[in-house]
Amino acid sequence: MSSGNDCQPKAFTKPAFGEKEVIELVGRVFGLKVSWIRPLPSYQDQNFHMHISRSKGAGEGADEYVLKITNSEDSQEPDLIEAQTRAMMFLSAEGFPSATPYLTKDGNIMSLESGDTGAGNKKYMVRLLTYLPGTPVAKIATNSHMLFEIGKLAASLDKALSEKFHHPSVKSLHRGQFIWNLANVPLLDQYVYAVGQNKYREVVEQVIELFKGKVIPKLSSFRACLNHGDLNDHNILVDPSSASLENPQYRVSGILDFSDMSYGYFVFEAAIAIMYMMIESPDPLRVGGHVLAGFESVLPLTEEERGALFLLVSGRFAQSLVIAAHTALLYPENEEYLMITAKTGWKHLTTMFELGQEAVERIWFETAQAYPSQARA
Repeated sequence: MSSGNDCQPKAFTKPAFGEKEVIELVGRVFGLKVSWIRPLPSYQDQNFHMHISRSKGAGEGADEYVLKITNSEDSQEPDLIEAQTRAMMFLSAEGFPSATPYLTKDGNIMSLESGDTGAGNKKYMVRLLTYLPGTPVAKIATNSHMLFEIGKLAASLDKALSEKFHHPSVKSLHRGQFIWNLANVPLLDQYVYAVGQNKYREVVEQVIELFKGKVIPKLSSFRACLNHGDLNDHNILVDPSSASLENPQYRVSGILDFSDMSYGYFVFEAAIAIMYMMIESPDPLRVGGHVLAGFESVLPLTEEERGALFLLVSGRFAQSLVIAAHTALLYPENEEYLMITAKTGWKHLTTMFELGQEAVERIWFETAQAYPSQARA
């Protein structure tokens, strides 16, 4: 979850379109008739899952879509939204399970629309994206195979984007002060007050100081790339790939939410995937080894990148927990949604620091090493 390019989480106006307005909008902008519609949960944007009815002789296309109405502040950055959407289109063409936009009647991938949400007549960017079926990883019991595949996906996705994705709008992804970019963990200094005065704040402050001293000076030695930036357990969808009830296997069926895309480093994506896969796991410390093995089956990390992994994972925990606490103070009505990570996140981060970097790395690296060499390289 994120908002904008600024070095702080921005205040925003969430769209508040009614279902009748949405049905009219889809007909007017996209020339499609909605047969049923239901809202989807979203923190700062507004999303609707809908079924399109097609008359005989109508053009080919999917029947199910998601209408995404972007909040008013992010809607003011069309180049950034275009870059994210073009990346989705590119990845779909490359065989990744990514949504693609249905073009407007004017042949565009998005349209800026007015909407009166009670806070004045604001403009909102609207896109109609293909619906991706599947179950969020957060709702299944992940096993080592699934974690390996998620690590493999993280590396493959960034590798494809960095090597083959070229579009004029991509320059907008140089988001230097973007609060969710892992390089910007030091910016958390101004938000730690939101955590309160407790042992958690002490851990976060320790993470920030270690990050400043041991990670920031090494950034130039990491391999740069484009990051998806938010491969969390709600943004990866899976479908069963076997009928076994005792040992179900899954395949990735969807990659969601490209709003945190920015230029970063390959090792960032590995760390982000590890951190989010730890959240719901019954054996969180071993998660890193399985995800790492999958990642390194596509792109082995260098010695320096591996050496930074512990603090990068810790840094992402700190970002998620501190920004959530800060935002919950601004929007207390959304506290339950915002604090999802906090339910287990504080415990995992504290456990990591109690064990120490050396012990945690040993678990991760030995778990990854146990995979056959052909799987790891």
